[in-house]
Amino acid sequence: MSLTKEEQNFIKKLGKNIVAIREKKEIKQKELSDLLDMDDGSLRRIESGRTNPTTTTLLKVAKALEISVSELLDFDY
Repeated sequence: MSLTKEEQNFIKKLGKNIVAIREKKEIKQKELSDLLDMDDGSLRRIESGRTNPTTTTLLKVAKALEISVSELLDFDY
């Protein structure tokens, strides 16, 4: 099932927000992928907006970044 343009834009903005939060916390991409027990290629796809992360993945990312899931989604779309 292909995503609409709006959905694609949402996923890209979500990825950019994850990157911004990670960088603000001075966590390297490899460090975060290790915390998530995820290969760094998978995290790169999430951060670049090339994949649609599951809700459980978002929960893991939020926990690893020590923030709430709502903070991951706190951006204009």
